Amino acid sequence: MLDALSMPGNPSSVHAEGREARRVLEEARKHVSRLVGGRAEHVVFTSGATEAAAMLLTPHWTMGRAALEFSTLYVSAADHPCVLKGGRFSRNKINIIPVQSDGLIDLGALKALLAAHDRDAGLPLIAVHAVNNETGVIQPIEEIGRLAKSHGATTIFDAVQAAGRIPLDISAGYADYFILSSHKIGGPKGAGAVVGNADLMMPRALIGGGGQEKGHRAGTENLAAIAGFGAAAAEALKNLERVDLVAKLRDRFETAILKQIPDAVIHGLGVNRVANTCFFSIPAMKAETAQIAFDLGGVALSAGSACSSGRVGPSHVLEAMGLGNEASALRVSIGHDTTEADLALFESVLVNIARRRKGSAKAA
Repeated sequence: MLDALSMPGNPSSVHAEGREARRVLEEARKHVSRLVGGRAEHVVFTSGATEAAAMLLTPHWTMGRAALEFSTLYVSAADHPCVLKGGRFSRNKINIIPVQSDGLIDLGALKALLAAHDRDAGLPLIAVHAVNNETGVIQPIEEIGRLAKSHGATTIFDAVQAAGRIPLDISAGYADYFILSSHKIGGPKGAGAVVGNADLMMPRALIGGGGQEKGHRAGTENLAAIAGFGAAAAEALKNLERVDLVAKLRDRFETAILKQIPDAVIHGLGVNRVANTCFFSIPAMKAETAQIAFDLGGVALSAGSACSSGRVGPSHVLEAMGLGNEASALRVSIGHDTTEADLALFESVLVNIARRRKGSAKAA
């Protein structure tokens, strides 16, 4: 990133400085594509995953030079807000796919929705998360993809929480597009990407202007952020071999939670989850209250998604799982650099919270 920041050239310029900037850009594109088994020429860089979602979630597409229209968008009730809000689709053109109590998408409901789709009105577009950003639950993306294909639907997977944590292979054919984010794999904030299985069919550009990114996303590329994104993607691909170590640490975190607070609820515990995430509730304690206690103890946790811009309130993910519209929880995120000292500090705060709860119960 530091090298890229020092480069004066624009990647679209043909002089020597521009060609050097272009080389850095294309090297990053290769690393990002390899992370998901794609091809570099099918990667479009954006300012982040939210822009990538806004780019893809539109009724208006092209196939070559021909116009292509999608009549209905199908999204999961537990999706990230940037997908759940449907992008450029009007609200009456968005169908919500329910999720089960364990956080998995209800495949039976999706099948029924697709069977009822009016093909005369237009094509179906499915956009769902590969891994939930709060619970860490891994969705059956290959099964979803096969079901979608059997009904002639195009599939978009929000792979922001999945990339670098589970193997992804867009060339396998179950996905048409992946949405990626740099900072979720250790890269800089402000960079994201759309990765396609091909580039014959593409959405109408969200940002028009110059011909950057083959005309799919106008504007001079953020070279330093993209260079960092590429470096992070290369590192994340290597770290896929070490996810079992992170899972063991996550299991120890969860053992500590249940040891100190036996009635705590770990959401998605019975299904496959990514190794780095734990989402838990403490009965009769608001998530923001517990979050403050952890923060004062030197532990940074989140009460849901950081994308809520500091707002606190019920989790729409837990509500979608049938836990009521007042349900809240804390998200623990760990990684390869999480230490024994981090675990000890986390447990020490849990001990204090457990003592406070016992004291409150006795006083009541």
